[in-house]
This record gives sequence, C-alpha cells and structure tokens, in this order.
Amino acid sequence: MDRRKPHPLALFIDRMPTPIGELVIVADQAGKLRAIDWTDHEPRMLQLLDRYFGKGGYTLEPARDPGGLTSALQAYFKGDIDAIDRLPVEMAGTPFQNSIWRALRKIRRGETISYAELARRIGRPKAVRAAGLANGQNPISIVVPCHRVIGSDGTLTGYGGGLPRKEWLLAHEGARIGAERPGR
Repeated sequence: MDRRKPHPLALFIDRMPTPIGELVIVADQAGKLRAIDWTDHEPRMLQLLDRYFGKGGYTLEPARDPGGLTSALQAYFKGDIDAIDRLPVEMAGTPFQNSIWRALRKIRRGETISYAELARRIGRPKAVRAAGLANGQNPISIVVPCHRVIGSDGTLTGYGGGLPRKEWLLAHEGARIGAERPGR
C-alpha cells in the first residue's frame, strides 16, 4: 500500500480591477475556473478552498491570465456579457450543490429567477432553503451567476459580494430589477 501523501492540487491566482472592486480569479492547471471572489472577501474564498481541498491540499501560485479566464472576465466587464458563458469551470461541491450550480449557468443574461424557481428547475421544488444555501456557497460567482437569483417578490436578496455589487451586475447584464416578478 502506497502511504505517500498525494501532491497538492496546483492552482493559479490572478487579480483584476473591475468597476465594482478588485476580483480574485483561481484556476487549475487545465485552465478551469475554480473560484472567483472579491479581494475584500478573499479570506472567505480561502476558507472555501480549504474546505473543498483540505489545508495543504492545494497550492496558489500567481499567474497572469490563467487559461484566458482573466481576459474573458475583462471582456465581460467591458460589456461583452456573453464572454463568460462558455468558460470551463470545475466545482468541488456536493451533488446537490453541483445541480444548483449547473442550473445557475442556464439562467440567461438579463433574466432573474426566484429561489423557488431555482429549486423547481432541479426537480426539488420543496428544497427552496437548501437551494438558497447552495446558491450562497457558489465558489464561482459571476460566471456561475448566483446574482441572477432574487426574492420571489422581485426584491434583491443576499449576495456574497454585497447587494450594491449584485445590483450593478444585474444592471450591467440588462436585467429589469423590481420591474416584474422573477420566473417562478
């Protein structure tokens, strides 16, 4: 039996300014996006990485534009909203979380849905609270657009980066906030 410790997962980190704060981008060697967060929430992102890969289970090396991910996100912030739609992602969540995160990627730009609709879209209409929790634990915000989920009454509700950022992202994508009720 081989008792050697496995090699830590090599991850690459880049940073970029945006109109709403500096963004931290984490990618793996295959160029898949593993995490995105705002620098003012970087400790939370590191806790998530520790949870998913274990302390010492990964390394973070500075890199410029790993896998072209930073360039795609820059294009998004400059107005090419579709630039992020096909970015490769790799998420280390539970099967339920991953089902929620896949459903989030199917929400079209300019569209918002409720947490109840999100739960319904994965075939678990009674799991509204669990859908909300999974939405909030999304490690790849913006690209896995958790900001497109709002309250059933059309109000903005929690966003890990703060409600002003959520509002900006939705306006940037052309969503009509508060004008109508989100998809049910």
